[in-house]
Amino acid sequence: MNIAIVASGSGSKRHHILSVARELGRDHHVTIYSRRNSSEGKPKTRVAPGVTVEHIDVGPARDLSANEVAPYLNDVGEYLMKRWRQDRPDVIHAHSWTGGLAAVAGAKDLDVPVAHSFHTVDPARVTLERALGRRARAVIAGSGDEESALIRIGVPRNHIAVVPYGVDTERFHRQGVTASRGTTKRLVHVGPLTPERGAQTIVRSLQGLPDVELVLAGGPDPEQLDDDLDARRLRALAEQLGVASRVTILGQVKRAAVPKLMRSADAVVTVPREAPTGIVALEAMACGVPVIASSVGAHLDSVIDGVTGLLVPPDRPSRTARLARELLTDPTLRTALGYAGADRARSRYSWERVSQELVRVYEAACA
Repeated sequence: MNIAIVASGSGSKRHHILSVARELGRDHHVTIYSRRNSSEGKPKTRVAPGVTVEHIDVGPARDLSANEVAPYLNDVGEYLMKRWRQDRPDVIHAHSWTGGLAAVAGAKDLDVPVAHSFHTVDPARVTLERALGRRARAVIAGSGDEESALIRIGVPRNHIAVVPYGVDTERFHRQGVTASRGTTKRLVHVGPLTPERGAQTIVRSLQGLPDVELVLAGGPDPEQLDDDLDARRLRALAEQLGVASRVTILGQVKRAAVPKLMRSADAVVTVPREAPTGIVALEAMACGVPVIASSVGAHLDSVIDGVTGLLVPPDRPSRTARLARELLTDPTLRTALGYAGADRARSRYSWERVSQELVRVYEAACA
């Protein structure tokens, strides 16, 4: 199958797209079309067997927000139209509303099915996303929660297939090097240091967790932490609550070091207000580390409460502390959750499983 992917976004979305493409490339030909966001690099780059990234020279060569990309979408669509008339794909998978608009323009008169991943539903663009969802041959939701949101805005239920975000089970697994630590019980948070990602909630929970340390990995590079507003606010909050001696802010951690850090934790706490991907919980589960996750978004699918992890409403530091106390004082529970989480991550969320489900969606769209 000749698969064209119209990529949009950065960070976890870009990582997800590349990871899926590498797995698809084992049996199919995949081309990722992406607007150039750097002045470096060749027009085409082979990133894995069967996978090529083709850069589109439109707009400034730097990362742009969706709104900043919008004025260039017509040019991207024209490029895709010319390109696909030379090399017609069997199926097109567009990501985000920007990728969807470009893909629809590029596929005009080609009779090639378009599958669409929105990743999140934007309340400001309901009319546009509804139209794209109705036009696509398949709409791929990352979780049951996203599926419900798409149905609410008017995307036909029979257009939607739920295919979750995946986790690299070759990098994130139970056996492996563990970051150094002392004898104090350890909680770990991985991700941005902003309130909406739950960092303040976890710091506040330490008031009810004596003799427990918290390691926060995320935010800017370590040398920029002193100038970062979120990091300064967290430090001030920790001082105010009298827990500063038990809070360590590492800043941005290299991806290769994340599994080591997670395996050093007694529990990983990830309690954002929204969780469209739930990737941190999945990575911790794959490492066999118990997870306390907010009961939102993709967490509602991946974390089976009391079986593969514990769920808590976001912005509830006292309740988070209570669950953490139960977990940290019960080694049998930690072991059971760790084993069950690792098994679920490996069996349900591996890139191999995710790519197989995507191929079934593509084949149904082509049929």
